[in-house]
Amino acid sequence: MALKVVPTKGNLISTKKQLQLAVLGYDLLDKKRNVLIKEMMSLLDDVKMVRDEITEAYQNAYDALQEANISLGLISDLVTATPIDYGISIAYRSVMGVEIPKITYHKQPMVCSYNMDRSNSKVDYAYECFYRVKELTVVLAEVENSVYRLANTIRKTQKRANALKNISIPRFEETIKFISESLEEKEREEFSRQKVIKNQKH
Repeated sequence: MALKVVPTKGNLISTKKQLQLAVLGYDLLDKKRNVLIKEMMSLLDDVKMVRDEITEAYQNAYDALQEANISLGLISDLVTATPIDYGISIAYRSVMGVEIPKITYHKQPMVCSYNMDRSNSKVDYAYECFYRVKELTVVLAEVENSVYRLANTIRKTQKRANALKNISIPRFEETIKFISESLEEKEREEFSRQKVIKNQKH
């Protein structure tokens, strides 16, 4: 559906410029979408690999915890003695305007903070297993967050590109056609009028 405009040469020039901008905008959005998809695809394999690895690590950790609980009774007092790990820092890199997190984990030395008299080898093994889970969780958090941000931006970019391609650009093209045809009609009418006047003078 053409825009409602007065068919003048000024409006024709203006609409042509708007069409050029819309086409340029679509091309840029399409390129952005392709770059983001490429970036996301490179991360998807990492997500699957880390998810598989972390699922196995969690299973091992909970099995080890169960074994520790069976051997010593509930070890919740030992768990609360474990200090909070503050060794995580987050920086960001920009991919086509999308802020992608880069999580750096400064590994703390694996030192048992609980009372050794209240523990045994099963507790030590459970502690070791959860230490591994922690490392993998940091990696998974980075890649999953990156994929989510990229997918969200791809969806928005696709939506804008579709709006330009399917609505704005056809509308500008129809408007240009309408104005051009109206101006041509006016020119034909003017030519005919001039011809009539010329014939009347002779």
